Amino acid sequence: MTTPAIITVAITGAVPRKADNLAVPVTPSEQIESTHEAYEAGASVAHIHVRNPDESSSSDPALFAQVQDGIVKHCPGMIVQFSTGGRGRNQNERGSMLHLKPDMASLATGSVNFAKIIYENTPQLVEELARSMLQYNVKPEVEVFDVAMLYNAKTLADRGLLKRPCQVQFVMGIPNALPVRRKLLEFLVSELKELMPDATWSAAGVGRHQLEVNQWCFELGGHIRTGLEDNLKFDRDRLARSNAELVSRVAEMCGKYGRHAASPSEARQILQLPPPKP
Repeated sequence: MTTPAIITVAITGAVPRKADNLAVPVTPSEQIESTHEAYEAGASVAHIHVRNPDESSSSDPALFAQVQDGIVKHCPGMIVQFSTGGRGRNQNERGSMLHLKPDMASLATGSVNFAKIIYENTPQLVEELARSMLQYNVKPEVEVFDVAMLYNAKTLADRGLLKRPCQVQFVMGIPNALPVRRKLLEFLVSELKELMPDATWSAAGVGRHQLEVNQWCFELGGHIRTGLEDNLKFDRDRLARSNAELVSRVAEMCGKYGRHAASPSEARQILQLPPPKP
């Protein structure tokens, strides 16, 4: 018997694609096609950003709706997770698509320095997004870019603003935020188990650290995130051809760790999400 590992594919990200990396899907049709390929390869969660025609990050609910409808149609049961991230978007727009009632949405629970910007998540904004997710029955994925965000999530859950069991994702490798250190991930997982014993967790490694963090997640019993948002390269020598290629890599790794790629129904059971909408 093997245990399921939820594979999340982060298909696009918030920064424009480069001319030499045409694998990154940008238009709704490209995103739907890329998600379907990743679904076939073993992904059960799709993490979605959308883009304007000029490829800048967008909060346009119509674009989110197009992508969501396509995933629901072509990827039966797959969990749709919208990003409420702030790069390139006004704060008052970041939750504007939550009325579409995706299965999940990302929620960073504090501000943090990035390489050249401050990723600003004021307490007021975090609370507003959390309340909107409660209103529309959207499960948050708590994104932890710095250690304090884990304790902030516990406080929000204690106040009833996050439904338990929480899903937490540790993001490692962004300059000025959490570094890629296994001891640090072990500490964060240990703290999570003490603070919220019923929570589930995954971790994302940015850039060249993606595979290394994937391996740590397998070894520590977590779930997995991969995709072109986090890493444009399959290895150090060449660009990844697609999201499906990156998903296939971690799906094939599962057996080595006594795991298997979770089906959408298994992922929904683990995350305590309702069955997919008809």
